[in-house]
Amino acid sequence: MSKPFNEKKQQRMAMLIDGDNAQPTLIVKILAEAGKYGQTTIRRIYGDWTTPQMNGWKDCLNNHAIQPIQQFRYTVGKNATDSALIIDAMDLLHSHLVDGFCIVSSDSDYTRLATRIREAGIFVMGIGQRKTPKPFVNACNIFIYTENLTDDIDDKQIAEADKSTPNGKENPRPNPVPMLKEAFQMAVGEDGWAHLGGIGTSLRTLDPAFDPRTFGYGQLIQLIKAHKDLFTIRKEDDKGSSAVYVKRRSPDKRRKSTKAKEIAPAKEERNERS
Repeated sequence: MSKPFNEKKQQRMAMLIDGDNAQPTLIVKILAEAGKYGQTTIRRIYGDWTTPQMNGWKDCLNNHAIQPIQQFRYTVGKNATDSALIIDAMDLLHSHLVDGFCIVSSDSDYTRLATRIREAGIFVMGIGQRKTPKPFVNACNIFIYTENLTDDIDDKQIAEADKSTPNGKENPRPNPVPMLKEAFQMAVGEDGWAHLGGIGTSLRTLDPAFDPRTFGYGQLIQLIKAHKDLFTIRKEDDKGSSAVYVKRRSPDKRRKSTKAKEIAPAKEERNERS
């Protein structure tokens, strides 16, 4: 099991960026997202810097102290970047210079690397597009979709990023309820209440890519509040800090709530007729 990050100690992270599969326009937000889990003491980006495809990254290097790693393409159409990144990652893993890794790519070729890092008990997070294959996503402790970081990018770019099927259909927004229910069951105590943090941990266990922003909410508590027909929330103050607990509503209360919603429109309709 990977070691959880100690919030009191500043953890050291190695950020390894696949320049062929990442967006330079998002580098500030990518660094900020990784910064939530540790200090990125090592920042490297891999690619063939002799090609025009890497031009967009050149302005980012000095501004964000990112070290470029040159990797020539040995064969046309073949990506040699992943091999160079994987070799460096393994060297860093055995050097014990970092406490965790952040792999920035949407390429499933890094699935085995992420798995190997976790096997060593080291934290690994991934950052990539929503089209990233599930094996790579699930191999990470945490995976962040770049679409959740694009609040200031125009709608056309987001729509293009969301298209994942050959016929051009966009991914429908998933329903969070089944996973919320499952995570609650994993975190609930004998008194029927579950700590919000425990639910969050369970959600990440079920799906490393779980993120409230995927469903249009900035925080987990906002997502749960949006389903008040299923959950009730209570806050407790303890030595200056507040703790949030969640409980499933009983079926009877949910039925009453649903019935009340059905009765209200019926009353309005009768009043209009009279």
